[in-house]
Amino acid sequence: MQRMIPNFEAIELLPKKSNYCVFVFVINEGERLHRQLEKMKTISADIDIVIADGGSIDNSVSPNVLTPYSVNSVLIKRDVGKLGSQMRMAFGWALNRGYKGVVVVDGNNKDSVEDIPRFISKLEAGYDHIQGSRFIEGGSHENTPISRLLGLKLLHAPLISMASGINQTDTTNGFRAYSSKLLADPEISLFREIFEGYELHYYLAVRAARIGLKCIEVPVRRVYPSKGKTPTKISPIRGNLQVISKLFKVCLGSYNP
Repeated sequence: MQRMIPNFEAIELLPKKSNYCVFVFVINEGERLHRQLEKMKTISADIDIVIADGGSIDNSVSPNVLTPYSVNSVLIKRDVGKLGSQMRMAFGWALNRGYKGVVVVDGNNKDSVEDIPRFISKLEAGYDHIQGSRFIEGGSHENTPISRLLGLKLLHAPLISMASGINQTDTTNGFRAYSSKLLADPEISLFREIFEGYELHYYLAVRAARIGLKCIEVPVRRVYPSKGKTPTKISPIRGNLQVISKLFKVCLGSYNP
């Protein structure tokens, strides 16, 4: 099946030097991104750091700005769609570049990027879908908005767990890893234009388990700001309604190939 990948620009600042890369998904994250990348420099010798940009206009992903942070490459989406389109862009590029697996994380400086080696070790051990979780032993979170916590605990995680057939505790968390086997699996068929938003994260969590790929959770930490606006791209009403709608569609198998 042909891979449907949005138009994008790839700027390779450094040659490929690892079997794995970490995609940092961003759009107009500004200094939050740069603070996160500063923390990630310590792992840049072991994993290629790649920016997957949705079309930032704040100059935060300019190559000259990113060079001091040991960023390997920058992918810039030049097409329609949101996170799902960014993911298809990134995953197609990763397969073409020969990576054995990828880690994905938001670029808003909320996640414990120091835990990235946990994901790599699980990929090396043969796992295909590795979910970061704040709610298993060793994980933690701070200042999580109560509405998000309730939505996750009462709706999102129970539905994803039921649909996938395995217990999953942190299903809205985008800090994850995927094997190249999963990314290329025709029974998943993720390179379809129907995946343009958050549904792709949810779909992979369900479908990977359902077709028998190896899935596991690893502990992570997420810290929301103690004051000020919550860093998110999901609008309070329309965005959350779309999330719920796509969640139900995933659980009902609407996206299965």
